[in-house]
Amino acid sequence: MAQKKYLQSKLTQFLREDKIQLWKPPYTDENKEVGLALKDLAKKYSDKLECCENEVEKVMEEIRCKAVERGTGNEHYKTTGIATIEVFLPPRVKKDRKSLLETRLHITGRELRSKIAETFGFQENYIKIVINKKQLQLGETLKEQGVTHNVKAMVLELKQSEEDVRKTFQVEEEKQNEAKLEEKRIQRTKRGLEILAERAEMVVDPEATPYLDIANQTGRSIRIPPSERKALMLAMGYHEKGRAFLKRKEYGIALPCLLDADKYFCECCRELLDTVDNYAVLQLDIVWCYFRLGQLECLDDAEKKLKLAQECFRKCYGENHQRLLHIKGNCGKEKVLFLRLYLLQGIRNYHSGNGEEAYEYLNKACQLLKELYIDPSKVHSLMQLGFSAQEARLGLRACDGNVDHAAVHITNRREELDQIKKEEREKKRRRLENINHLKGMGYSPRAARQALHQASGNLEEALKMWWLNDSAPESNNRQQSPSQEKIDQLVYMGFDAVAAKAALRVFRGNVQLAAQTLVHNGGRLPPDLQLSAEDSSSTPSTSPSDSAGTSSASTDEDMETEAVNEVLEDIPEHEEDYLDSTLEDEEIIIAEYLSYVENIKSAAKKN
Repeated sequence: MAQKKYLQSKLTQFLREDKIQLWKPPYTDENKEVGLALKDLAKKYSDKLECCENEVEKVMEEIRCKAVERGTGNEHYKTTGIATIEVFLPPRVKKDRKSLLETRLHITGRELRSKIAETFGFQENYIKIVINKKQLQLGETLKEQGVTHNVKAMVLELKQSEEDVRKTFQVEEEKQNEAKLEEKRIQRTKRGLEILAERAEMVVDPEATPYLDIANQTGRSIRIPPSERKALMLAMGYHEKGRAFLKRKEYGIALPCLLDADKYFCECCRELLDTVDNYAVLQLDIVWCYFRLGQLECLDDAEKKLKLAQECFRKCYGENHQRLLHIKGNCGKEKVLFLRLYLLQGIRNYHSGNGEEAYEYLNKACQLLKELYIDPSKVHSLMQLGFSAQEARLGLRACDGNVDHAAVHITNRREELDQIKKEEREKKRRRLENINHLKGMGYSPRAARQALHQASGNLEEALKMWWLNDSAPESNNRQQSPSQEKIDQLVYMGFDAVAAKAALRVFRGNVQLAAQTLVHNGGRLPPDLQLSAEDSSSTPSTSPSDSAGTSSASTDEDMETEAVNEVLEDIPEHEEDYLDSTLEDEEIIIAEYLSYVENIKSAAKKN
């Protein structure tokens, strides 16, 4: 398959260079049938490539037919408005994995999914459609989602299977049940990540309540602007979930998680993304996922993503890894990422018909593979000392394979992380004490958290913020809607009407305090008080804190706990888990593609 894609790309290059249009005479006649001139052209190119003439002619006929189809589709679209979508089917569909589907663009995503399921024999509720690197939204029209004529659509099955369609009804039913479970698992993942991200700013007891935090490369928590914190946490959470599926080789389920992560990362500022390597690693994981699904041609910007990853690594690690060496003292573990990068760049170039560039990148990957090889006996020796296999691999790569140095490195890192965890626990303990101190003085829990947040943890400064305490609404006290006159007063001062209404509701109609808070927070309510405004407009029975004793709240709490636990199961304990790999898959793929390139080089020498 890979060799055929290379041949297609190479022939397409030749056709462009020679300015040949196969859909026109003499290669295509007036009946759109193949012309005799195609055979002569196939011979010319087969001699140039040192390939079988029949094989070249066959591939060129496929290129010609596709061009004719595209031309016909373009004419049809212009006259009828009916668009053509190129549908790429899952790997289990052995033949005709690439098909065309006609549709109007005003239909919804749900209608397109139904049409694809009916046309290609899928269960409608157990497939996802990816177009333009985004999941198809079922409730929006295709036009609203930027779907255009000749777009590529990839079909993902929630549970891939090699089962033949002629299997018994019982097997098919089991498959459907598995797909239902996978869909529920995806929804739980989404909810669990949202809960953990929301808790980050509001958690009172960190020892009792799990939540997500963001740490730098040394393991210390870092402060992120509130406007970006949740988006970054969701992005990293979805990425970890996607990586968990990648490890289990469940690529069809991993891809939606990775694309969701990409969406949330794009909500963060560029400066933030340049300081962490997560975004670069995500780009590699997305391209790798498309490749393992056998759908790399669906990713039109694979080259762009790989260049973006390379640039992010450069900014994050510094030129020649200088910044990384300064922070960690070594860069052996991070070489795993560059191996994956070079391998994917080699594969992409090969599929694009660039044999020389492919060989250059694949050779780089091969050299790194030799550098990163770990003697199993050395791993065993470190495990005998009480270290895990993961710690052993990471330690050996950080220390160029020296067992004694690796043991010291792992021990030092353990001690360093233990110290950091103690310091972080102490910070959170002090924060909890300060919150309790403010609560003892009459502050509500939310007001206490908000005051400490605005005072950067300084208790004395927080005590001065009497207006937060004095006006903080109790969660069980439902507020009346503010009068239009007061809203108009704030709007006249230049505030947004929605923000003005929310602030007045929080401060029980006090225009002065509402205005003071909006000015202090750039015209918006701070997150904690936004939650208060939401509480004040809802009934007590819908408030989690007020309904903790009810059966419905108990059920919701159980469901939330289940969702959170499922997310936490896939978040690795080791902070450098993403750098750990046996490289077994990479070794096989490097050898496979190097053999393809070597065949090209051998043919070129003969020529």
